[in-house]
Amino acid sequence: MHKPLTAAPHALDLARQVLIIEAAAVQALVERIDTHFLNALNLILACEGRVIVSGMGKSGHIARKIAATLSSTGTPAYFVHPGEASHGDLGMVTAQDVFIGISYSGESQELLTIVPVLKRQGAKLITITGKPESSLACEADVHLNGAVAQEACPMGLAPTASTTAALALGDALAVALLDAKGFGEADFARSHPGGSLGRRLLTHVRDIMHTNASVPSVSENATLADAVLEISRKGLGMTAIVDSAHHLLGIYTDGDLRRTLEKKVDFSTTPVASVMSKTPRSIDPDALAVEAVQLMEQYNINQLLVVDSAKKVVGALNMHDLLKAKVI
Repeated sequence: MHKPLTAAPHALDLARQVLIIEAAAVQALVERIDTHFLNALNLILACEGRVIVSGMGKSGHIARKIAATLSSTGTPAYFVHPGEASHGDLGMVTAQDVFIGISYSGESQELLTIVPVLKRQGAKLITITGKPESSLACEADVHLNGAVAQEACPMGLAPTASTTAALALGDALAVALLDAKGFGEADFARSHPGGSLGRRLLTHVRDIMHTNASVPSVSENATLADAVLEISRKGLGMTAIVDSAHHLLGIYTDGDLRRTLEKKVDFSTTPVASVMSKTPRSIDPDALAVEAVQLMEQYNINQLLVVDSAKKVVGALNMHDLLKAKVI
């Protein structure tokens, strides 16, 4: 039976050194953000097709991530494996596309094989290499220098700092493109409808509010007993008090009920209008659900009435509805 491996005492120092080397590799890129980078941005902004990102081995994994980041931030992109490209997948590339090839050596044979075809088709070529004089760099319309002083691997063999640098350049491109296109939170949410941001930014009050007969409301002439019965029946911890045209006059909540009990009033004869809150918080049905959350937190309340532009009650919701919709 083999003895379990344990980390060497110097493991923490080695791990810290890896981070220092990779941080230095990214920091060195700052000085290289120049006209070449701007030219790459302009090529992509002028692109009428898609951005295709490609690379072999570890560079391929970085290329996949860059393509995913571009797509999620407003620049349609996808990954093409360079080996598969020379066996048919190159048919996905058109003259309207921009091709980003990633190879630290700049001599990846799989990429160099397809470059002449890309050129003949009319696609623009951006390369990210660590060798500005390499074959791939020399063939590019725009070359981005991702050179690093050293790899973080102690043997200098495994791509570590170099792949980190390439990834950082890809992120820099994506964010600069995002800004140039005016891509905002709502755009991001539309491409991430399944995530929490999508729910927060795309869910409106009208999507989750109670409507019609499920909205608790009583007339201005109702008694406290009527109001309490309506609160119990509808289960939202409140009821609206409305006039004959359903305009909002006030609200009576569970909290108001507790305060009323202390006064020992006659529930069967006391008009609810005499004890209701006359300035209830309300929200428009077209408001975002996150705005309802903000109102509830700001005023320390658990329920909201929904009113239209004519101040008519059209819905109601409480904190539980927002939790159920996963807005919070």
